[in-house]
Amino acid sequence: LISAPAGFGKTTLLSEWIRNLEWPVAWLSLDPDDNNPRRFWTYCIAALRTVQPDLGEDALAMLQSRQTPPIKMLLAGLINEIAQARGRLVLVLDDLHVITDSHIHGELAFLLDNLPPTMQLVVATRADPPWPLSRLRARGDMNELRSQDLRFTISEAAAFLNEVMELDLSTQDIAALEQRTEGWIVGLQMAALSMQGREDASAFVEAFGGTHRFILDYLLEEVLEQQQPDVQRFLLETSILDRLSGPLSDAVREAADGQRMLEQLEAANLFVVPLDDERHWYRYHHLFSDLLRNRLPEALPGELSLLHLRASQWFENEGLTVAALGHALQGGDVARVTRLATGNALAVMGHGELSALTRWFDALPEELRCQPWLTVSHAWVLAYGGHLARVEARLRDAADGLRTLKDGDEAEHIAGHINAIRAYLAGLRGRMSRAAQLCRRALAQLPAEDMMARGFVTSLHGSVLRWSGNMTEAARISADAIAMRQETGEHLFAAHAFCDLAALQLTQGR
Repeated sequence: LISAPAGFGKTTLLSEWIRNLEWPVAWLSLDPDDNNPRRFWTYCIAALRTVQPDLGEDALAMLQSRQTPPIKMLLAGLINEIAQARGRLVLVLDDLHVITDSHIHGELAFLLDNLPPTMQLVVATRADPPWPLSRLRARGDMNELRSQDLRFTISEAAAFLNEVMELDLSTQDIAALEQRTEGWIVGLQMAALSMQGREDASAFVEAFGGTHRFILDYLLEEVLEQQQPDVQRFLLETSILDRLSGPLSDAVREAADGQRMLEQLEAANLFVVPLDDERHWYRYHHLFSDLLRNRLPEALPGELSLLHLRASQWFENEGLTVAALGHALQGGDVARVTRLATGNALAVMGHGELSALTRWFDALPEELRCQPWLTVSHAWVLAYGGHLARVEARLRDAADGLRTLKDGDEAEHIAGHINAIRAYLAGLRGRMSRAAQLCRRALAQLPAEDMMARGFVTSLHGSVLRWSGNMTEAARISADAIAMRQETGEHLFAAHAFCDLAALQLTQGR
């Protein structure tokens, strides 16, 4: 079974394999018109007779008679003939995914169950056939090749792009293309064709995506437009998600068939990538995701914001504030964005996708520019992402926004975050005395319930004191930081704090 999406080189692989094969090979390329049992088996026997001319003569005659007997009865005789024939025999069925007739698949399953040891069936398909694959797999009667086996590695991509297509690309450009296409062979081929004759290949690689015209046309014609309307709609509605599960897709679509649809997409090899072995989480191939997101506003006008807001609500219900904030930003719900950001300024750092967060915050509408919690959250993202030159302007905006607050405790809380960020910047610039001073000021302002921010500032304070040479105080504060990190469940940051303490004790000779 060779099962992979369009453009992964299934037919090419088979052609190369049989070229070096010593056994006789009967090859049948299928098309949608073959969804008729009589026609299908007539063609199969005709293909077999190209390598063994005396095979299946009786079966062929019965298929051509006016009253065809049950196909399984006909196949029983054919199987006996094959078993008695001399030598091995291979039957290749290419593009089996076009066969949708349930009778034909039932007959093929019967053939598999009774396959003579001298015969091998080879299938190339874009979607898994509805056969008892788990049983075949358990019995060791099936070898499988899937997209992960067929996709190009970086070295294979380099050989194809530079040796076959003669592009002379840099190692960085090859790696970027391989990552962007995820080793998808047709994607690499179309990128190569587009780059021929271009002087600035690196600029093309940087801009290459699922909206490139060749990729767009191929994915539209070969993949998306071949699907049923309900599948197309599912793909478009869930394309806003970086990863998707059954419950999440149900919430976004207000439906109850998400898990079934995802498993159906996986079986159909519709450029969906499982992220675990339990069929809980999936994502779309990067280029396919680009295509779907580009097509969504035109195909489902007016629904983009609504889909994002449903996703935001689901993530909030699950306690995933950062993901909820991201979708609220993309959905343009000002009130929701403000509410989610309030009190969660440092939580955004747990998202990990700093570049995405930066884009979201940079796209804030003008009316949110001086909203204090949003502004201070933006400043954290810029500081942690290394955009140091932009941080101070955001902090000034946040400080200006404090004047509009009537709640003195909330203003003090935000001021604590502003000083925490300034302490972080001072530490990066080697101004340890200033950083320590700002840490103490921030800790005096941050409320006890904001354990995440207090844990960050305490860790920073311990590091600053260590670099300043105050080892005894640094050790005490680092131990406090570890306790805070563990209490809030921030295990990664707790590990960093342990490393800081270990480095300090190493300096002390302990």
